[in-house]
Amino acid sequence: AQESAETSRQTARPQTGSGPGPGTEKHGAEMPSKKKFCLKAAKEHGVPEDLDKVLENKVVERRRELYCVNVAVVEMTCSDEADGEGIVSKSVSSHSDLIPGVYEGGMKIWECTFDLIDYFSEAEIRFTNKTVLDLGCGAGLLGIVALQGGAGQVHFQDYNSTVINEITLPNAVANCTLEGSRVGSGGGGKTQEPPAKRPKKAKCSPDALTRCRFFSGEWSAVSQLLLSCNKPFSKYDIILTSETIYNPDHYGALHDTLAQLLDPNGRVYLASKAHYFGVGGGIYLFEKFVEDRNVFRTSIVKVIDKGLQRCIMEMAFK
Repeated sequence: AQESAETSRQTARPQTGSGPGPGTEKHGAEMPSKKKFCLKAAKEHGVPEDLDKVLENKVVERRRELYCVNVAVVEMTCSDEADGEGIVSKSVSSHSDLIPGVYEGGMKIWECTFDLIDYFSEAEIRFTNKTVLDLGCGAGLLGIVALQGGAGQVHFQDYNSTVINEITLPNAVANCTLEGSRVGSGGGGKTQEPPAKRPKKAKCSPDALTRCRFFSGEWSAVSQLLLSCNKPFSKYDIILTSETIYNPDHYGALHDTLAQLLDPNGRVYLASKAHYFGVGGGIYLFEKFVEDRNVFRTSIVKVIDKGLQRCIMEMAFK
């Protein structure tokens, strides 16, 4: 299933007329002189008081010592009311993990996510008391690892509100409430298999959720919301992002968001494939884009040559 999903994203092409927003034009096609983008509005999603309700009708599995809801079950059980954007039905009916401007693949866990999690241990990245953003979070595993590592605040952002409500938030709740094979105090969730012994670093309490905030919407809209909202906001010590640079049309928005939200002494850790076939992006193209902007310095700190080449990039202000 992972291989099939991976192939789908590698070969997916933006579809003309699939919906408003960046990337709706077919890559390589002639672009109109006046292009109007209708950005997806930003929204903050609160953590429900009844945490058991979040895991209701969810099947919880283990992936690399982390709890994750089973996406296939979400696709089968997600109601039209819960999926106001309609991305579940559109993704399933089109057999696509990428519908530009409509659905940006957040319901899948892509392999570079685990590359970056491995790098945290190898490079001894410390999250204690840091403010962390999981940008383009999808399942939210990067932010959850940071939370387990003692981060002071962790914010999660995904393009789609359905992804936040049905995938990210349940994953965060599961990793903060489940112990062993228990599923949150009599909630409706189920475990797929009895999980292995949980490592010490993976322990989180429900109180950890008070250090989390969840956002949906396009990057620049979320950035504006954070910078203008009434709640106290500190720029991020660490921004984590994985498999978000597949479409070159989005590089400007991503770069500007990083520049606006990163603390002057902060670091960005970005995981990506060397090249995304069909949509044209990749690590070296993005590296060149960043160099041309002359705001950040970049360093490719790890290269994984198994199969299609994958990389970890570190970014910091010059």
